[in-house]
Amino acid sequence: MQRSKTGVPGLDEVLCGGFIAQQLYLVDGHPGAGKTTLALQYLREGIRNGEKCTYVTLSETKRELQAGAHSHGWDLDGIDIIELIPSEAELRGDEQLTMLPAAEVELGETTRKVLEAVERSGPSRLVFDSLSELRLLAQSSLRYRRQILALKQFFIGRRCTVVMLDDRTNEGPDLQLHSIAHGVIALNSHAPTYGQVRRELQVIKLRGSDFVGGFHDFTIRRGGLTVFPRLVAANHTIPFARSFMPSGTTALDMLLGGGIDRGTSTLLIGPPGSGKSTLALQYATAAVARGDHAASFVFDETKSALLARSTGIGMHINEGIGPGKIAIRQIDPAAISPGEFVHAVRHSVEKDNARVVIIDSLNGYLNAMPHSNYLTAQLHELLSYLNNQGVTTFFTVAQSGMIGANMTSPVDASYLADSVVLLRYFELEGTLRKAISVLKKRTGAHEGSIRELWFDLQGVHLSEPLLKLRGVMTGSPIEVGSSREPGQPGEPRRHGD
Repeated sequence: MQRSKTGVPGLDEVLCGGFIAQQLYLVDGHPGAGKTTLALQYLREGIRNGEKCTYVTLSETKRELQAGAHSHGWDLDGIDIIELIPSEAELRGDEQLTMLPAAEVELGETTRKVLEAVERSGPSRLVFDSLSELRLLAQSSLRYRRQILALKQFFIGRRCTVVMLDDRTNEGPDLQLHSIAHGVIALNSHAPTYGQVRRELQVIKLRGSDFVGGFHDFTIRRGGLTVFPRLVAANHTIPFARSFMPSGTTALDMLLGGGIDRGTSTLLIGPPGSGKSTLALQYATAAVARGDHAASFVFDETKSALLARSTGIGMHINEGIGPGKIAIRQIDPAAISPGEFVHAVRHSVEKDNARVVIIDSLNGYLNAMPHSNYLTAQLHELLSYLNNQGVTTFFTVAQSGMIGANMTSPVDASYLADSVVLLRYFELEGTLRKAISVLKKRTGAHEGSIRELWFDLQGVHLSEPLLKLRGVMTGSPIEVGSSREPGQPGEPRRHGD
């Protein structure tokens, strides 16, 4: 089966190799959805392959098409542009006097010009822009359908792949066109309350071939349209050796039963400022010290602030791409779609060979989702993909509330993670301190103890298990065997004093 590559990054992956050659396809979407941009990319790909390409336009002039191409840094050399736009003379009333209805005359004349142009140029790829003009000239659904069927029949046997554009001027997708075309691609866009326009592509049908179903995010920037295929984790699995990934802090490794397993995900959950990001970076710096590459995607903090904070606790980050370096990318939730974010993660894993990935935090990731009820499903697919690639993943969740039992999370992702590390504040001896514990670890044993956590210029430190205190996670611990509450006369003792 011969494929006709689209030239649109990501779209061939969605189409499982591109269009099937010598068939008729429909690309529909509202004005501004990106139909013309996609069509020009398709023809430019044909020119690169040495094919003859023709663009038949009933709506835009050649100058307008060239101006649009210039905005992307393109030229249209080699593409035969045929304008079928009414001339100034045809707009005069005396030029339209005829025994037949004007629309019928114009429809027949337009169809004849299209056929003559195809016969003359003999293209391998042809774009017809747009069908809304034919629909208006046909005036009835019956005549319109017959015209499209006639065009389809004309192209059969001429070894030409045809892409027809439709701007949905009939108030929605034209199901008659959907039934005639061999394949249908829908381009959709919507504007959120805040942030940039979100664009989605959907392959509705593709006769004779499989395709990746569902909605795929895409962007239109200088250089054209880029599609970010929906991630299917089961299609991206590689063999890797299971092993422990130590943190470089002995007490932290003991708490986690020897370390984090490669190819697993770890959730760090706790109130703001409790040390979630620092713990994740501790594992990343330990990994790069062994020669691995790590990638950190930061939603809630600027890169400069993260680097300054890390330096303040003696954690010097060697930023960059490659072995022994950490790539830090600051993410703006209002300016990126979920599909584009997943594409960035895949690029860091498949192209840059990242073995550790940090998502900081899930709160920011939630803000990047157009519909929060899809977050869990998409996060599950992303974590499964990373696990299948042998990547060790750390993601954080900031809980609302600072101390006590009334701590809430914006989303419950604990069941998605292989390990869950809980951080809490607690009051002791008139100071506010941090506690750390492990709630679960699917791949092995772990300590059930609670340890105190602190940071200084020498890095990350954990105390011995707090065996002589109870109620640490409530925020107000008391000594074991004592009813004295913190703040009463007497000095409570810490374990090891």
